[in-house]
Amino acid sequence: MLQRIITFFERHSFGVCTYLGEKFNVSIGKIRLFFIYSSFLAVGFPLIFYIFAGIVLDIRNYVKRVHTRVTDL
Repeated sequence: MLQRIITFFERHSFGVCTYLGEKFNVSIGKIRLFFIYSSFLAVGFPLIFYIFAGIVLDIRNYVKRVHTRVTDL
């Protein structure tokens, strides 16, 4: 049951922690814990950053897909 919940959130999340983990070569679990603990200390500011970064990553992936389709023509 717990694994199903984790899989659901990993599929439907923005992938910000995964992107940052791969970019800086840091464990994804450590980055997630950083966001959780810092959101308690900073009263939600990291959550705003996370949502903003997720939107930017989604737009970036969309532009890459559209650019790939245009160059295939």
